[in-house]
Amino acid sequence: MAKDAPAERMKRKAYEKELEKLQIELCHLQESVKAEKLKVIIIFEGRDAAGKGGTIKALTEKVSPRVFRICALPAPSDRQKSQLFLQRYIEQFPAGGEIVIFDRSWYNRAGVEYVMGFCSPAEHKRFLVIKLWLEVGMEEQEIRFKARIEDPLRQWKLSPMDTESFGRWYDYSRARDMMFKATDTKHAPWRLIRSNDKRRARLNVISHILKAIPHKKVTRQKVKLPKRSYKGRYNDQTSLRRMKFVEERY
Repeated sequence: MAKDAPAERMKRKAYEKELEKLQIELCHLQESVKAEKLKVIIIFEGRDAAGKGGTIKALTEKVSPRVFRICALPAPSDRQKSQLFLQRYIEQFPAGGEIVIFDRSWYNRAGVEYVMGFCSPAEHKRFLVIKLWLEVGMEEQEIRFKARIEDPLRQWKLSPMDTESFGRWYDYSRARDMMFKATDTKHAPWRLIRSNDKRRARLNVISHILKAIPHKKVTRQKVKLPKRSYKGRYNDQTSLRRMKFVEERY
């Protein structure tokens, strides 16, 4: 067992039970964010293979993509490279009633340049910013990288940049420390999550987000299905017989 791994991983059954509770609460949070027109930014950073993607999936799989919007920007175009570095991120900022989740963000360059002056203090306070760093151990990261190499369903997750980062563990550690020192503020502090146990990390992240975003349960009117109108009734399946359906292999 890897030295930095927990003594016991969380069992799937226990994880799924707790996840369901949190996802129900996320649905209540969603309605409150819409009703109050809140603008929320959630930033996920961390080492490669720390579990950002799986955590974001657990966070968003039961809520509306119109409220919880994921932003995972590709490499900048030539035009974007000539712009202010933060410009393409600012374009993705939330409108009222939105939560934007950045799968990596402007803080990805925090080890190279200072980033806290991207807008005025007044503009900054208009958003609730939640900054999360997933910290995976050295040996656990190696286990995950090797698993990706062997699994054809996960090989797409490996890029030349990922493999290059693997060999530069301490360079990334120093860049992380520099970023924390420059950008950990009282208004928007960094919160770290140990992610060697992916299931525990996902639950801890969602629990933290639920506590960090002010919300209340919004009472929704009970939905009633209206009666179907049979006016103009006809056999609407007949016209489909001349169409081609996908072959039913299952």
